[in-house]
Amino acid sequence: QVQLIESGGGSVQAGGSLRLSCAASGLIFSNYAMGWFRQAPGKERELVATISRSAGRTYYADSMLGRFTISRDNAKNTAYLQMNSLKPEDTAVYYCAATFLASSDGVMTTHRGFDFRGQGTQVTVSS
Repeated sequence: QVQLIESGGGSVQAGGSLRLSCAASGLIFSNYAMGWFRQAPGKERELVATISRSAGRTYYADSMLGRFTISRDNAKNTAYLQMNSLKPEDTAVYYCAATFLASSDGVMTTHRGFDFRGQGTQVTVSS
């Protein structure tokens, strides 16, 4: 079955960095657009960033632009989220997600509609 396993979460002070990884199995990774979304306690789920199958296109939520970078390595079946200049409001559980898209350059622009998601990894940013 499809598995998406996140790693790399943890606690960091404001201004710090973390790199999340998402190891995928049970699917043809290069056929799936990948993304990250997050959910903080008491808040709605929020899209963070997405990347096309070919890695040629990316999409970021406005508040993440310039601070976060999404990438993928199709040879390793892994997606990444580099998070810099972290703020306390970035504290949340971060989920990796995958969706099948026919277009190699298509990107998801909403957290709704992903075919699969992982169990999540906690990111805590202290001030």
